[in-house]
Amino acid sequence: MNQAKDYYRATAPSLGLPTLRGELATKVAVIGGGYAGLCTALGLMERGIAEVTVLEAKEIGFGASGRNGGFVFAGYSRPESRLLKELPREHARRLFRYTLDAVETVRQRIRRYRIACEAIEAGVLWADWFPGAPLARARQRLLAEGFGLDWPLISQEALAREHLRTPRYFGALLEPNGFHVHPLKLAQGYAQALRAGGVAIYERSPVLELSCRGREYLLTTPEGRVQAEHVVLALGGYSRPLLARAHRALLPIATYVMCTQPDPIIAQAIPTAAAVYDTRFAFDYYRRLPDGRLLWGGRISILDRSPETVAALLRRDLRRVFPELAELPIEYAWSGLMGYGRSQMPHIGAVAPRLWLNQGYGGHGVATTTVGGELIAAAIAEGDERWRDFEAYAPRPAYGVLGLIAAELRYLWLQFRDWLRERAMREPA
Repeated sequence: MNQAKDYYRATAPSLGLPTLRGELATKVAVIGGGYAGLCTALGLMERGIAEVTVLEAKEIGFGASGRNGGFVFAGYSRPESRLLKELPREHARRLFRYTLDAVETVRQRIRRYRIACEAIEAGVLWADWFPGAPLARARQRLLAEGFGLDWPLISQEALAREHLRTPRYFGALLEPNGFHVHPLKLAQGYAQALRAGGVAIYERSPVLELSCRGREYLLTTPEGRVQAEHVVLALGGYSRPLLARAHRALLPIATYVMCTQPDPIIAQAIPTAAAVYDTRFAFDYYRRLPDGRLLWGGRISILDRSPETVAALLRRDLRRVFPELAELPIEYAWSGLMGYGRSQMPHIGAVAPRLWLNQGYGGHGVATTTVGGELIAAAIAEGDERWRDFEAYAPRPAYGVLGLIAAELRYLWLQFRDWLRERAMREPA
């Protein structure tokens, strides 16, 4: 296995941005150099506010933003059906519409800033693991009736013939407007666009202390200090306990990814250029890469495992779907932590005067971090209060170690439930 272990880091060299040394004053300080922080800064810059400072503890895209599957698609971790049950219809529609708009915003920013992030415009397939494709059919109806969307359903025969040459799936729902990218190159492209627009970005500058002095916030790093009128905490699975309410509301949950060596057999088994994930709770997700490799991810756990263990686990999952690909050499394997909130919805909005949260995207953040970034930027720049649409999902305590244990038990139960459903559907009446 490649010593670099992480395909994205191996193919996107670090930007080498400076570390903060000394003191400075800024209008807005953004803590976190992942998508949430970068999209907030972009939203501010695009609204004419370039007096913004981004502070990243490691490197741009170090966390989930630089390690994920690269899917740019609509929706949150919380299913659309739950939004419709919990909220007034127009409120639920508005929340989902934000994510549809966010997909287009990501697309337009890639073009506007000429970000070379290997964007593949081929849609995203939600492949149904269960006989009769009940989940894909039900979601198609819900999206049509609840949100006015017409996403096509692909039959089992057409799916196996044209997209995924495996008997494992029973149909699929296509999100035609979705696409996929090299996620670390996207994050780095955002950072380069921000620097070109006058935004200051510092790497290896962890914020050790956050305090309020009158109408200003004071942020302390190992070698510097920042005075700011507004502060945005854009953290995730690697968050620091700067604000107890925000830190306690997140659980660091791991997911796993591996990448094979290039091989023509991959395109034979997976002729589609679309990104793919399936309908189980702990689903597989995968896509063909432009250089001929297969990127394969999946599983949800509280354990951040070694590359060797990740490769062994994911190879087993790959064998269930494409046995002919299971012996391909694995060149890279890695894990990473996502920030999950109890509601499976992001925490977006003000928690104190001029103190903002943009966190908790739980594995659905490549596009949806744009939602939080735009809403918070609009609030700071224009006094826009649309961020209040997320007050129903305000941060709630996740209970630390107890919360992690509960999450692991819940994941095991949901996986067992999927197994029971599959078994029941496959048994003859």
